[in-house]
Amino acid sequence: MRPDRLVTADELAIDPVVAAPFLLGCELESTGEAGTVRVRLVEVEAYRGKDDPASHCYRGRTPRNDVMWGPAGHLYVYFVYGMHFCANVVCAGDGEPGAVLVRAAEVVHGADIVRARRPSARSVTALKGPAILTSALGLDRAHNGVDLLDPASPVRLLTGERVPPARIRTGPRVGVAAAMDTPWRFWVDDSPAVSTYRRGGRVRPR
Repeated sequence: MRPDRLVTADELAIDPVVAAPFLLGCELESTGEAGTVRVRLVEVEAYRGKDDPASHCYRGRTPRNDVMWGPAGHLYVYFVYGMHFCANVVCAGDGEPGAVLVRAAEVVHGADIVRARRPSARSVTALKGPAILTSALGLDRAHNGVDLLDPASPVRLLTGERVPPARIRTGPRVGVAAAMDTPWRFWVDDSPAVSTYRRGGRVRPR
């Protein structure tokens, strides 16, 4: 694995809409009993706070969304549809809500572990969708709040290889029940791991 440096808090303590394209090309590394899986982020979605009706923080601070209020650089993990976990990188300033949902990634290291965790999957290298991504990394509720910027953390965020701006595309977020046309989804244009767009509209928790 390449000796990339950890992302810094200053790089994430910014508007999530600015942080989202920065995170493309960054790598998440998760270490557990099975070993280490490392993935390169190729699709993300930005969520703000009280000015974003699609955000968990739109109606204020709760025990569920508390991690999303900062400090930047922590992992916000939530359970959705009664069966899946989704993971977000917390951004913005401490006390100001904001996060970036990690939607899709390419496996850089640990494909054998991913295969063991997802034996029926068609691909163990292209992780399409946030639930598939968290499953491949072995993330669950126990990882909510972990510090991604701590070298000793079980989940770490590294700089990876920067994506040229010409390869970054943007469009509406997938499956949200509000602000359906807000173009805060960002992805790497030529990646096979990018998920299929599905417009929202039905009332669903994000």
